[in-house]
Amino acid sequence: MLIPFFFTLRAAKLPVSVKEYLTLIEALKKGVIGGDEGTPSVDDFYFLARTCLVKDEAHFDRFDRAFAAYFKGVELLTDFTKELPADWLKQHLELNLTPEQKAAIEKMGWDELMKTLQERLEEQKERHEGGNRWIGTGGTSPFGNSGYNPQGIRIGGKGGNKSAVKVWDQRSYKDYDDQLELGIRNIKVALRRLRRFAREGSELELDLDDTIHKTAANAGMLDIRMIPERHNKVKVLLLMDVGGTMDEHIHRVEELFSAVKSEFKHLEFYYFHNCVYDFVWKNNRRRFAEKFPTWDIIRKYNRDYKLIFVGDATMSPYEILQAGGSVEYNNEEAGAEWLQRLTHAFPKYAWINPEPQGVWQYRQSIALIQQLMQQRMFPLTLTGLEGAMRLLSK
Repeated sequence: MLIPFFFTLRAAKLPVSVKEYLTLIEALKKGVIGGDEGTPSVDDFYFLARTCLVKDEAHFDRFDRAFAAYFKGVELLTDFTKELPADWLKQHLELNLTPEQKAAIEKMGWDELMKTLQERLEEQKERHEGGNRWIGTGGTSPFGNSGYNPQGIRIGGKGGNKSAVKVWDQRSYKDYDDQLELGIRNIKVALRRLRRFAREGSELELDLDDTIHKTAANAGMLDIRMIPERHNKVKVLLLMDVGGTMDEHIHRVEELFSAVKSEFKHLEFYYFHNCVYDFVWKNNRRRFAEKFPTWDIIRKYNRDYKLIFVGDATMSPYEILQAGGSVEYNNEEAGAEWLQRLTHAFPKYAWINPEPQGVWQYRQSIALIQQLMQQRMFPLTLTGLEGAMRLLSK
């Protein structure tokens, strides 16, 4: 049974060796999982297989996809507990309103919105659909899912109108794959505008011209001369938005991430969601367990690092301007404060936006980010990348 599983992992381009496969077999034979019952659960086997076969955390997402493809129909590996009854948010219809009807729907301010949500939770006893007051689906209430309101709180599910100012949902993000084969090699060419080479370190490379000169001056006696190897000395600090609306841009961001990792030796990267707050992370599966305080990032890296943000800047304006505006927790300081601290700490900075440039003018949050970035926002196109690299290299 497990031999086809092994070949499935190899087909997914996971660097799994026969030795690691035999380690998994040995662990199963010795009853590492299963306990007293003797029958291991799918969860037990998943974690044992990942421990034995995957040695690099960057391959976890690829392993998950291969595992799911092989063991079709198995129980879910993750079960998130929802505080609201699931049937309250079960979608039965899509709401279509005319522009005149949409304009007639009033929106609430931030404080009123949060206070009203608390009151609705205390009062509501059953599921609602298509209304304008209760938590439900397909209506004009500011609370629920799959309806329409110019400013509300989306609870669970996938968004549609992108007008929610806060999202109540447990999300699971995945790391960007830095091993993706690039479909457009020109991305690498555009990034090379930022490279600066210097000869540093030990003498590891033959200096042919000086060797010929010294040998000739030494009456033909070979005099080998060595010089330090040339390295790209540019240092890059990459902060990438992940999850939510960024799911629409995963492939293009993975291409960019792969190119950046191959072009810059001195690269540090972290993730954030929508806007940077008081912490960032390196592994999306453990983003709450392994947090890196943003203050530590500012103190750790020197001012000569080039700071590059990658994100669609598409969010509620409250997430940028309001304390507590984060969709995942109650942040004590507004995102704008942290963006200003970062851009002050790293004078060479730019924001790469994968959203089409034609829609920027219709997104209030993009205008706010552009203002905070001193208009240093560039589209994720070859022309945009060249412009960003040209700015950072000055």
